[in-house]
Amino acid sequence: MLKPFKLYIAKQKLFSRKDKILLAVSAGIDSVVMCDLFYQAKLNFGIAHCNFSLRGDESEGDEAFVKELADKYNVPFHFVKFDTNEIAQQDGISIQMAARQLRYDWFDTLLNDYEYSFVATAHHQNDQTETFFINLMRGTGIAGLHGILPKQNKVIRPLLFAKRDDIVNYVKENNITYREDSSNILNKYQRNLLRNQIMPLFREMKPDFDDIMTANIERIAEAEVIFNEMIEQKKKIALKEEKDVTLISIAALRELDAVGTYLFHFLLPFNYNSDIIPDIVKSLDDIPGKQFYSPTHRLIRDREYLIITKINETDTDCPLIYINENTTQVNSPINISFETIFDTKFLKISTDKNLAHIDYDKLKFPLIIRKWTIGDYFYPLGMENKKKLSDFFINQKLSLHQKENTWLLCSGHDIVWIIGMRIDNRFRITTQTNTIYKIELS
Repeated sequence: MLKPFKLYIAKQKLFSRKDKILLAVSAGIDSVVMCDLFYQAKLNFGIAHCNFSLRGDESEGDEAFVKELADKYNVPFHFVKFDTNEIAQQDGISIQMAARQLRYDWFDTLLNDYEYSFVATAHHQNDQTETFFINLMRGTGIAGLHGILPKQNKVIRPLLFAKRDDIVNYVKENNITYREDSSNILNKYQRNLLRNQIMPLFREMKPDFDDIMTANIERIAEAEVIFNEMIEQKKKIALKEEKDVTLISIAALRELDAVGTYLFHFLLPFNYNSDIIPDIVKSLDDIPGKQFYSPTHRLIRDREYLIITKINETDTDCPLIYINENTTQVNSPINISFETIFDTKFLKISTDKNLAHIDYDKLKFPLIIRKWTIGDYFYPLGMENKKKLSDFFINQKLSLHQKENTWLLCSGHDIVWIIGMRIDNRFRITTQTNTIYKIELS
């Protein structure tokens, strides 16, 4: 395994012998093998270990084990301890998300303070395949199907050439010890469920499944390069910039066969989601004047062009703002943030009117932010009967100015939240809620 390890580093141009590499080591089999390969290859490296304080004595044991590993190889040892549960709860994010943010922020600090060239993680081929299927289920498109990249900014993955079986065999042949993470057997995590139950079925049907998937992912990555080159060619023809305005030629769009796909990629820098693209394509055959909003931009279907401008802080009359599943922040016409929370047991539901916690699984994306109109109704929190917004406003004794500046968050035709006032009872959190959508007005 040492020879293919060296060949992979050279082929992918991950780093040179003069570089000092920081290895992210958990104490598990993959990162321990990565350490040994770096040592056997006589490379310059240090070890970094995060203790996330999530598994009690087991976490402490992992830290001690990795320290011994660094002593064994006589390399620098960096470690840090986080109260991940508390940080996740304070920030209102999942434990997995908190751990990832903490880990990579700390790695960035080590890279700068100790002059490491790159940080290496121990992802291997099986991780690559799992990531492919996770992204496939998320609907990320071709950009998500190239899997884990061998090199991305300051992060390298020198074990992507190896299968899990290769790593297990290396451990047996070299009598290497490591520690098992007990959480790896818990199928409540999406990746574990995929790894423990679904992937084995594929391998049972097709013994060379991992080799086939690796080849597929490599072809997709190559196809993505060609795809992006074509997107850029067509973009040069269809788009032009004039001061703070972007113009997309309607005539040029009509010359394209897959106009929806091209338009989606043209509009990505302006934060338009895929769900709104069919409506924009349809507008090409309509009379001029239709407007489409992303969280940051406005698109007007004019006579010859789609005209894109950035939303200014003073733009308060936009009819529709679309919110997709990946939107985290909208700055205009109101300042509002969005976050999906998977670990609900640590969440404290706030009574702050500027904060809404919604049952994520009841939502239909894209969500829409809009002004209220006559005839709107909702089901106030705690009530089973609907109520007209006009009557609700009277009960709340809102002034005309306040009513004119009221915004609604909607799922399809249903009101989810009268922003800053009251959520709809149909979208409330219950004991059956698995995932929470946190929305905060600032």
